[in-house]
Amino acid sequence: MQDKQNENQDKIRLQLFLARCGVASRRASEKIITDGRVSVNGAIVKELGTKVSLEDVVCVDDKQIHLEETKRYVLLNKPKGYICSLSDDRGRLMAVDLLRNKYPERLYNVGRLDMFSEGLIIFTNDGDFAAKLSHPSAELEKEYVVDTSLPIPRNLAERFKKGIRIDDVFYRCKDAQEINSHRIRIVLIEGKNREIRRVFESVEVGIKRLTRVRIGSLHIEGLESAQSRELTKEEVTGLLDLCKCNSSNDKNF
Repeated sequence: MQDKQNENQDKIRLQLFLARCGVASRRASEKIITDGRVSVNGAIVKELGTKVSLEDVVCVDDKQIHLEETKRYVLLNKPKGYICSLSDDRGRLMAVDLLRNKYPERLYNVGRLDMFSEGLIIFTNDGDFAAKLSHPSAELEKEYVVDTSLPIPRNLAERFKKGIRIDDVFYRCKDAQEINSHRIRIVLIEGKNREIRRVFESVEVGIKRLTRVRIGSLHIEGLESAQSRELTKEEVTGLLDLCKCNSSNDKNF
């Protein structure tokens, strides 16, 4: 009985194993599992409660995966025209391709920027780190600069801070400051899908350029388009300290 208990203690949930192997974040790994892309010891597994040990042979898309010893935390200034995905059947440029020759580990993006947006995005192979930054309660600030083709309505910044409902979806930024008639700075902490673009579409103002210039304590200054750099230990710790979610409630095993 004691041996059985020790064996169970050595096992971790399959989605956490995938995350620690650098396959994807824990949340994204759950979808990879339920889509039937993962096998354990030759058998396809779709149950999220499945646990595995280091002795198990785990494959994703028929390729065996292994725990990565080196944890990477990379900041990329994503250019316009690149998508935030690890694969694409349409042959589009992927932001992760800008990192493949520089970092040997399997890295994945924490959060997203749409294809036509540019600026800062974090890549990692640390599933715990990605989960904490991506958690809805983390409230990690992301700051954007938006350049428009037409003058920005004078009341838009205040409306966005109070909240705007579009097609039954409520959008509200943490802060918005108009820089000039065609440029505005916006801070989000949640970031719904295409939130900024949807708000500007609702007032019929086109966006010429949308750039994420800050994630938490990380700023874009000094990082040219398509350039990347590794985060320091202090920067990684600083990001985690900014996250408001209680990691003690995050059950890993």
